[in-house]
Parts: sequence; structure tokens; C-alpha cells
Amino acid sequence: MVNAPVLVLNEGYEPVNLCRTRRAIVLILRGKAEILENSRGEIRSVSQVFQIPSVIRLGYVVRRPHHQRKLTKIEVFNRDHHTCQYCGRQTKELTLDHVIPRGRGGEHTWENIVSACIPCNRRKGGRTPGEAGMKLLRQPHVPRNDGFCVPYNLLSNHGEWRKYLLLQVN
Repeated sequence: MVNAPVLVLNEGYEPVNLCRTRRAIVLILRGKAEILENSRGEIRSVSQVFQIPSVIRLGYVVRRPHHQRKLTKIEVFNRDHHTCQYCGRQTKELTLDHVIPRGRGGEHTWENIVSACIPCNRRKGGRTPGEAGMKLLRQPHVPRNDGFCVPYNLLSNHGEWRKYLLLQVN
């Protein structure tokens, strides 16, 4: 339980980071943060009982520079919500697919890469979706650069985070 993720919010309730439960408890004990959501129970020591936080809010503002999101497998899967963009199946076994194959001049960019399950990627092969008789569920796009992104699999396990991440979900 001390290694479970905790959502950390800025003083203005903006998501800043994820930390471990152990770090969150230290921030709370030092008076630097407060518990907003406690849905996990408690941890007992010899002399104290600590609430296990799920969401904490810092008592001060943390300024973070905004960087452009890197084009990586994980980022593409997060953008596409771990869903095959051809058949709509949610699976952990995804591959990257170039909508216009690289052999035909397709670039390695956000607008040309989607998540695809292995059977759909094999079926499409080195063809365009139109040639393979397949249709994209959503056109690929550059994800918003909001500075903070929660991995989709963590969000599905922590429903209490949704109200704090309403605008940040891709």
C-alpha cells in the first residue's frame, strides 16, 4: 500500500504529479499538503494511525514548464486510450501502425501513427486503410500539451481522480 500512486494537485487544484503513498504521507505530516480523497483505508504504526490518501493538494503553487510531448509508444497508446483504432478493441497487446506506410512516403509523426491490435496491423500490412478496406475510428492528432498526463490504465483503477482530471483526460 505504501507504493500505491497518489495524485498530487497544486494549490489551485491543477494536477501536478503522481507520487507514492509513502511520500504523500510525509508531505501531509510536514504540513505541506492536505488529503482531499481517502478511499484506501489506513496504515497503523506502533503509536499512530495514518489515513492512506488517494488525492492530496499542496499548500503552495508549483510552476512547471510546458514541454512538447515526445512521440513514444506509451504516449500514442495513451492518446488512443489503449484502443485499436481500426476495430475498437481495448487490449494491452497493441502495436504502432503508420496510416500511410513509411515505404510509401508516410512520416513518423503524430498525425500518421495510431494504435492497432496485432490482427488489424497484420491485415492492413503495407497498405493504406482505404486499400485494405479498413476505416479509422478517429483521425490521429497531436495530443494537447497540458503538462500532465495520467496513464489511462491508472485512471481506470482510480475513479476518484476523474473529477480532478476532467479537463486533462486525452
